[in-house]
Amino acid sequence: MEYFPLLILPSPDILRKLTRIVQPASPADAAALVVFILTVGSYLSRGITWDKPDPYRHLWYERPQLKDGAIAKARRETRNIAQKLEESGKDIVIFWGSQSGTAEGFANRLARECYLRFAQEVLTADLSDYDPQSIALIPVSKLAIFILSTYGEGDPSDNTASFCNWIEKSEDVSLANLRYVAFGLGNSNYKYYNRVVDVVVEAIGRLGATAFMPVGKANDAEGGTEEDFIAWKDDLFTTFRTKLGFQEREVTYTPTLYVQEDESLQPIDLYNGKPFPQGDNSRKAAKCSPIKALRIYNSEELFNTQDRYCLHMEFDLSDHPELTYKTGDHLAIWPGNPDAEVERLLQVLGLSSRRNTPICIKSLDSIIKVKVPSPTTIDAAFRYYLEICAPVNRDSIVELAQFAPTPDAKSYLLRLGQDKAFHADFINRTRLNMGRLLQLACPSGTWTALPLSCILEIVPRMQPRYYSISSSSTVSPRKPSITVAVSPTPLPKNPPELIHGVTSNYLLTVSRSLQRATHPHGITYRIAGPSGVLQDGKVFAYIRRSKFKLPKMSTCPLIMVAAGTGLAPFRAFITERNKLHSIGKPVGEMILFFGCRRADEDFIYRSELEDLEATLGGRIRIVTAFSRQDGQPKRYVQDMVSELAHDVNRLIDEGANVYICGRAAMAREVEKAVGQSIKNVKGWTEVELSEWSNAAKRTNKWQEDVWG
Repeated sequence: MEYFPLLILPSPDILRKLTRIVQPASPADAAALVVFILTVGSYLSRGITWDKPDPYRHLWYERPQLKDGAIAKARRETRNIAQKLEESGKDIVIFWGSQSGTAEGFANRLARECYLRFAQEVLTADLSDYDPQSIALIPVSKLAIFILSTYGEGDPSDNTASFCNWIEKSEDVSLANLRYVAFGLGNSNYKYYNRVVDVVVEAIGRLGATAFMPVGKANDAEGGTEEDFIAWKDDLFTTFRTKLGFQEREVTYTPTLYVQEDESLQPIDLYNGKPFPQGDNSRKAAKCSPIKALRIYNSEELFNTQDRYCLHMEFDLSDHPELTYKTGDHLAIWPGNPDAEVERLLQVLGLSSRRNTPICIKSLDSIIKVKVPSPTTIDAAFRYYLEICAPVNRDSIVELAQFAPTPDAKSYLLRLGQDKAFHADFINRTRLNMGRLLQLACPSGTWTALPLSCILEIVPRMQPRYYSISSSSTVSPRKPSITVAVSPTPLPKNPPELIHGVTSNYLLTVSRSLQRATHPHGITYRIAGPSGVLQDGKVFAYIRRSKFKLPKMSTCPLIMVAAGTGLAPFRAFITERNKLHSIGKPVGEMILFFGCRRADEDFIYRSELEDLEATLGGRIRIVTAFSRQDGQPKRYVQDMVSELAHDVNRLIDEGANVYICGRAAMAREVEKAVGQSIKNVKGWTEVELSEWSNAAKRTNKWQEDVWG
């Protein structure tokens, strides 16, 4: 109800008396009287005839992202996982800790299959979205599943770090009500294989949690992660039937997504391919810059052999003053998929004519996140938002069989999905992605019965690829560079076929376009990007902070070990030390061990390193190891570390920092070589060596930037 002020007017008699009393003596008095009367009248009518309250004023203080029920949703959101389970009516929670997206993908697959096979309501939970202590409130009637990845030297993923820190330090917490199973993702090439899942399981067991089955572990050392997960999942479902009494039902496709065409939408309304990072937690976001279209300032090929290429690419940050980097950071590149694979998948699904039709994608369960932004188009989803070049796992192949256009295609897919040995041999020979698989299963037909929602559920979302920055932020603060190896994988076919990495070949194509040349194997991408935003040699990228840093003291000695493009961060380190040296700063002694195939073929940055070695005046020594040099035995960096054990041990005793960059298997061998030399010189036992190694890594005196 609105209230208005009551305006009381004087009676006519009073007005006549006032008129006689207030007689203007001059024109000026008359004018003043008129102004006075107007002023009083204006004041008394305020809020009635003018300066009315704006009924929409409150909108200035509202957040538009909280409209349409979002306010209530925001108020309902909770960081208490037990409360979330109760509110959403879920019986199982799958906690995932993921750095590259694999564990998250497994969690979503498992949740979907639990519902399809056992009618179980499942919540997938990013560990960083909930308060760690609320896990103690999960009732005994619920089941918790942990799927946790380990990367680097036994490190937890960014979204798992807070939980691990809490669980390791907790003493007076009871998890007696917690029933759980756990699965870890790791790589035995690393010293601390699957350390994260081991730490978590030990800690929650100490606090009273009950395990329903042994811990499962995936080993990616030989590409076995997928099969390890499927084997563990089969054991889990056996546990469901035997220990929990879950009734299994016949599996039929039940979509979790609703896809609807909407031709009323205009291009400006759509997500047309610009990167859409999903589920990034605050801890991870703090380490990463915003995603921007970065212009390639310069690109050159460091070597060009018959089957391998290597790019040096410099990017210009001038258009983005908010972006900065530090020596040792990473640059993340968002690629697009090759034109040929996009066309193949559109054609085999019978969607070529509908490629640009706007589609809206909605989750049928408010808890399930949609991996593709909506609204968008099918073409944008296949080209920019989904990893359509990824291999198809056996579970997905079996699911696809129910939509086969012919009985022969269905039989073929069922055998491929159900026969582990046949599938392993087949994948090793073909590396089939979704489009190629469907095309091979039914060469003459289209899969018109296969729902688009199924493709969106099965194919993983696009992920950025990370490259070590090979420039010094002190020397080139606005022009970070990366070093990119482009090395296709040959398949055992006659004639042989090459499998090309998505991002490396995308960058090679962009690089060649700057010289108005084409990809050496004819691969094409839509390098202009969505709406032409990447015209003239730009790529979507962002900077990720790294712990792989130079010591604060320039006098600290350095031992650097690299193979191949692992040289990238050390180029930056040495360049920065050279700059300090040039302005008179004292610089510690350095040794760089570098390995590649041949000196005259793939010794990247050779002349530059030789110039730096001369300029630094004996402050650095470069030691090379060539594994395929004609007329010489194979030499690897770990061999040279062993040969120069005296110098390595001397620098370590003088407080040197040790850095290793390259493949994890190489890093492991280098650590063995250093450890053996230290034991020989100091007479240490394995226990003493392990204590020294752990202390060195804990204090960042030993750092690794390695990959599988």
